[in-house]
Amino acid sequence: MTEQLREIKKLLSRRLKKDRYEHTIGVMYTAAALAMNYREEIQAALTAGLLHDCGKYCSAEEQIQLCRKKKIALSDAEEQMPALVHAKLGVYLAEHEYGITDQSVLDAIRWHTTGRPDMTLLEKIIYIADYIEPNRKLIPGLPEVRKLAFQSIDDAICLCSKNTVEYLREAGKPVDPMSIETYNFYNVRVKKSETTCACTLVVE
Repeated sequence: MTEQLREIKKLLSRRLKKDRYEHTIGVMYTAAALAMNYREEIQAALTAGLLHDCGKYCSAEEQIQLCRKKKIALSDAEEQMPALVHAKLGVYLAEHEYGITDQSVLDAIRWHTTGRPDMTLLEKIIYIADYIEPNRKLIPGLPEVRKLAFQSIDDAICLCSKNTVEYLREAGKPVDPMSIETYNFYNVRVKKSETTCACTLVVE
């Protein structure tokens, strides 16, 4: 771990709540393990994993206020679903407060919550690491995603995004259209490679 990462780790340990910090460390090391498995740059994975939730140091309402203050544009979906806002705020903080200049790391932070079609390998790693890290509460489908994550990351993304969309719908919560686009893209990709995932989701 570089000196820069050690310093960021210290800052986050003071800034984040205990549970959020423990989750952050879990994501960081899970991302590093996935990076080793798929031959991605390990320091980039450690950095993106460590900073993926840096925007969650305050309430969702305060996150929105900070985005407005910093002129960070929010989509209609993000305005309606405050839980998404920390990703864009995290990109800003990673760059301007934690000194991150690597665009691939910033992009991985940006897309770690919803994913997006045709993600880079680093983006995939952070998206999946956030879902499967060891401190996550056991939810239906999690063991399967954890197993797939080190065998076929695209299959893991397909199942992870499917589970996320279905969970939100069953709970009566709004679903970000990008989460559905992520699932639909990777569902088609895994079908073409003759692996498994379910039918295409559509916006309701």
